[in-house]
Amino acid sequence: MKIDKLQKIRKNKVRKLTRYYIKFNSTPFLLLLVGIMLGAIIGITCVLFQILPDTILACIYASFQSSDQDFTAYASIFLVCGLLASFAIGITITFAPEAGGSGIPEIEGALDHKRPIRWKRVLPVKLLGGISSLSSGMILGREGPSIQIGGNLGKMIADLFFLSKSHAMSLVAAGGAAGLASAFNAPLAGILFVLEELRPQFRYSFLSIKIVSITVISASVTRCFLVDNLAVFKDLPNYICPNVGTFYWFALFGIIVGVIGYLFNKNIEKFQNFYSAFFKGKLSTALPFIFVVGGCFGIIFVSEQQAAGSGMISIPLWITKDQSIQVLLLLLIWRIFGTLLCFGSGIPGGIFAPSLAIGTLLGALFGTILGQLGITDISPGIFAIVGMSTLFAASVRAPVTGIILVTEMTNNYEFLLPMMISTLCATLTAQKMGGKPIYTQILERTLRIAEEKKHRQLHNERASNAINS
Repeated sequence: MKIDKLQKIRKNKVRKLTRYYIKFNSTPFLLLLVGIMLGAIIGITCVLFQILPDTILACIYASFQSSDQDFTAYASIFLVCGLLASFAIGITITFAPEAGGSGIPEIEGALDHKRPIRWKRVLPVKLLGGISSLSSGMILGREGPSIQIGGNLGKMIADLFFLSKSHAMSLVAAGGAAGLASAFNAPLAGILFVLEELRPQFRYSFLSIKIVSITVISASVTRCFLVDNLAVFKDLPNYICPNVGTFYWFALFGIIVGVIGYLFNKNIEKFQNFYSAFFKGKLSTALPFIFVVGGCFGIIFVSEQQAAGSGMISIPLWITKDQSIQVLLLLLIWRIFGTLLCFGSGIPGGIFAPSLAIGTLLGALFGTILGQLGITDISPGIFAIVGMSTLFAASVRAPVTGIILVTEMTNNYEFLLPMMISTLCATLTAQKMGGKPIYTQILERTLRIAEEKKHRQLHNERASNAINS
């Protein structure tokens, strides 16, 4: 009898422990399954977000090349690209203003519980508006929008599965990371982006890190099924790392780019303020202006592709082909101005890829000047590759993400040390000058405008109540 009782007690303990284990571990397991599903959805969505604008732009370019290239052809390009751009800004202002720009600050604000995620509005506006704006030839990137799309898809999945607020935020961060990984085919950079750029807002736990990782892996695997698994810039030569004795040139380059990154961020805010004061949220002002801007960039795209678009197509050319100082300088000045003009308008589109293009031109120009002066024999292509991560670090203030991102994109692993030196100097220089990281700067501006709008509404309500009373 005593043996039977002991056996029953043991069986009951085993049952209780089993139930407790299942109850304790079922939620994490289900979350990981949800992360796999989310990654697959993001992978498919971001690939379509890449293919559709590229296809539309290729059709526009092909139709222009096959035409007589007369006034009618240019007018047609102006009309088509102008309509695409004005449609993008129109639906953004009307239905979801938070879908404008890159969207990364919105994800940061959501993770910090300062901005709402209205995925039912943002997802269709960001997808349709982003495809339209990117197809117009304007200097915008798809990477920032991919991060916002991924984050909103994470919130959508969390709402559909009735997940808790903390788990929902983990999926939002995981979706953003997967969006970056899918856009650049850089899974490690996607994970590091959450750990470095979203660090102040991200709620760290072992489970949340696992969710981010498995979502990124799922998105990257899905992307590989749909498109090739090669580096974004797959035709670049494998350069040999320069001699250690020449590394001080990368330090000098980093300091110069740090100053430029600081000024670049400052001018982004100035252009955003200009557009806000000019548009005043009115479609009657925004539509015709953006129509003209989009039409002009469409003509520029079919005439000289190096001067329009995100720059991702031209980056390999700037790295591998020797160009004169005058050409590189003109392209650099124009693309800086064009990026400010396009991105500052609030049209759906990111600044990620345009900043990489500017960094490439800065590096190519710096290396070409040193070479023509006979100071060093380091290839300008090496400085161009390092320049991508350096300007990214100076502007975004996420140096580790920039280094790994460029390494994965170019498949050049020889420049980790020069990149570290350059990005460190650029980051310290921009920080010493008092500049803020670009996405932090934009988020603070967004929150400030929202607070001012709230105060105006309260003031108007009080004034109206006083008059009625």
